[in-house]
Amino acid sequence: MSEPLYLAPRLEPRPAALLDSPAFLHSLVTALGSPLNVVLPDQIADNVRGFRAVYGRHRLGGRVLYAHKANRSSALVRRIAATGPGSAVGVDVASLGELQHALACGLTPDRIVATGPKDPDFLWLAARAGVTVAVDSPAELTALAALVERFRLPRVPVLPRLSGFTAPGTRVLTRRSRFGTPVDDAAALLDLVEKHQESVDLTGVSYHLDTMGLAEKAVALDGCLLVLDEARRRGLRPRAVDIGGGYGVDYLADGAQWERYTTELTRALLGKRPPLTWEGHGYGLRGENGTLRGALSVYPPHRPVAGARYLDELLAQTAPSLGRPLATLLLENLYDLHTEPGRALTDQCGLTLTRVVEVRVTGDGERLVRLAANARDIGLEDHGLLLDPVLLPAPGTATRQGEPVGVYLLGNLCLESDLITRRLVFLEREPRPGDLLVFANTAGYFMDFTADHALHQPVARKVAVYRDGCDGPWSWCLDEQYWPHLTAGDDE
Repeated sequence: MSEPLYLAPRLEPRPAALLDSPAFLHSLVTALGSPLNVVLPDQIADNVRGFRAVYGRHRLGGRVLYAHKANRSSALVRRIAATGPGSAVGVDVASLGELQHALACGLTPDRIVATGPKDPDFLWLAARAGVTVAVDSPAELTALAALVERFRLPRVPVLPRLSGFTAPGTRVLTRRSRFGTPVDDAAALLDLVEKHQESVDLTGVSYHLDTMGLAEKAVALDGCLLVLDEARRRGLRPRAVDIGGGYGVDYLADGAQWERYTTELTRALLGKRPPLTWEGHGYGLRGENGTLRGALSVYPPHRPVAGARYLDELLAQTAPSLGRPLATLLLENLYDLHTEPGRALTDQCGLTLTRVVEVRVTGDGERLVRLAANARDIGLEDHGLLLDPVLLPAPGTATRQGEPVGVYLLGNLCLESDLITRRLVFLEREPRPGDLLVFANTAGYFMDFTADHALHQPVARKVAVYRDGCDGPWSWCLDEQYWPHLTAGDDE
């Protein structure tokens, strides 16, 4: 075999310590089955503190809002509810079910923002509860106002979502979005807000861009500030800008591994080395007559500037039209800043455990490892992330040695397409039935975003794991049975 190509996951102290307790993890899978999702509620509180520290450095107020859609966990939302101070931390909900869940987990309405497309039921409960509504269009604003008037409800705080931003001078390429009101139509939107002032309270404006580009987000925040200036000229009293999510995560322990892997992948697709993927899959790349075509369509797993650090760099950007640092403009205008991290707040907050069921070698010498899980349970590749699992030998075999080996990871569905990895994954030794493969850092979108009961296979159960102090024994409960009083930490 050629030299192994590893893509080792980055592990912070808390999940690393959990992986250092293999007997505990094996016992969980024995009791609750494979696959099994594990969440670390106290980690999300640590991540919130990281974002709040950026606010503090820039002397800004506002809320850090956990984007609920990243994970279905009750434990994570309840831990957010116990994290403070006051209303500085909350939840962004994008459906009726998420709103009901957030309220049931202990979030008060002032700590919830309702985003995403909304049907009448979602709008009604948002208005009835008095949460802030990020209205996606003039039609949605009109529908919300009609509900408030019909049921004689108090004014509802709104943050109209804007889109289609442009910068003066050098053109910044922006992705087209199906969400939000084009910023060029902001005047008409403000007219509508004024018309319904008895029903809605314009507390600010918002945007959400599906990009990691700092320049593009700076253009959007700059455009929002201009709209807020116009709102103030009209006598409205906006107080905040909600800049959504998209702060990213650094998944890899060593960025050099990613550079080496992509180099070798291109060589493999051009026939210059043995294959690295199933049936020549190229993740958007292909070799044609000795020439590489296409573009690599994966999530870059190595992002040195991610999470809270990304927010810090965004706030230091110069506003294209206003010509000053964005954080300075927010502070001088006394605007609060709201953020909606999903992936970034769930960084290091979860693991997915899977049991090895079968290992076989094909006539071509390929090693196929079948797991008690399927690709819907572990959405890494479905979301374009290439990352190695961690091998935990079965109890009593921890000292077993072996040579590094490349394997393909197969799911448990009777479908040719059920490949957990389309690439050759290199492990430090050959796995055996009964071993565990642990997929790290799956809490943000990879754990249960696409899980279903395909072919009557069970959906992974979810447990919350916690400990008292840094060296205490690990404890666990079912996710839905976790409440913050179980842990020592409380951040109010």
